[in-house]
Amino acid sequence: MSLERLPNDATPEQVTAKVAERLAARLSVAVATVVARRGSAPSSPGQKLALWREAGRSEVMGTVGGGAVEFAVIQQLKRQLDERNPEVRVHTFQLGPNLGMCCGGSADVLIEPFNLKQQVLLIGAGHVGLRTATLLAELDFEVVLSDEREGAHDAQRLAKATEAGVSIVAHAHDDPELLALLGPPRAAALLVATHDHQLDQEVIEWALRHRFAYVGGVGSKRKAIRTSERLSAKGVASSDIDRVRMPVGLPVGARSPMEIAVAIAAELVAWRAERTKRRSRSETTAPAKLSDRTEAPSESLVHE
Repeated sequence: MSLERLPNDATPEQVTAKVAERLAARLSVAVATVVARRGSAPSSPGQKLALWREAGRSEVMGTVGGGAVEFAVIQQLKRQLDERNPEVRVHTFQLGPNLGMCCGGSADVLIEPFNLKQQVLLIGAGHVGLRTATLLAELDFEVVLSDEREGAHDAQRLAKATEAGVSIVAHAHDDPELLALLGPPRAAALLVATHDHQLDQEVIEWALRHRFAYVGGVGSKRKAIRTSERLSAKGVASSDIDRVRMPVGLPVGARSPMEIAVAIAAELVAWRAERTKRRSRSETTAPAKLSDRTEAPSESLVHE
């Protein structure tokens, strides 16, 4: 048996402090705490071990007694980070032949997953943007919706989105205060659905510069080609241009704002699931090229 990295020694207090630090950096963490010991076992109540993934590899800190029982706990922590809806529960580890140990005792270990919601920044609170933000929040994404137009912030108009848990702000896309609301852009998704083609272009360029993990834009295939051409003319690397998803959304023949929102949400759900599978190997996935995307609804329907 082997581990990517051996656990770093730390006291339970140091583990707790590190967990708070990693959560503040918007990294999901799983924590194991020994809550009981019976018979002969290396584990002691109060011992803690934390695992998180950073830069494509697992980092481990603390101990729950070492040896085979610690290896088994670490594997359980990894599984918890890969679950979409993990549960807090106590696992009993029998220190017998199954673990290659002859202690004969057992240890009860509390496994606590702290899986953060996938963040999405959506620029543009028009018909499509508002419906998409609301639907994504209902699908357990953490959504920030920004539109600097004064007329976009009528309380009654935004009521459903607010009730769903969408954070609604009035910042320009390049306002530093907007980024301050997010974790690292490399872990977040960016969607743009504004009323203005030039603004859409500026937002996409800004998102690529900040290395958002996912960059998607509402529009037609014709608009996607123009966007690609403009990015290329500005010297944007082809690898970055290929990261832009436009037309964003699964090709389900969507026409109305709600149908478009469903198509976009479906693609984000698929991307989130695939990203969860790949977290242990990479922080990003490779999207289709702009020119390869399926035709989207006409621009008259998707620009607001």
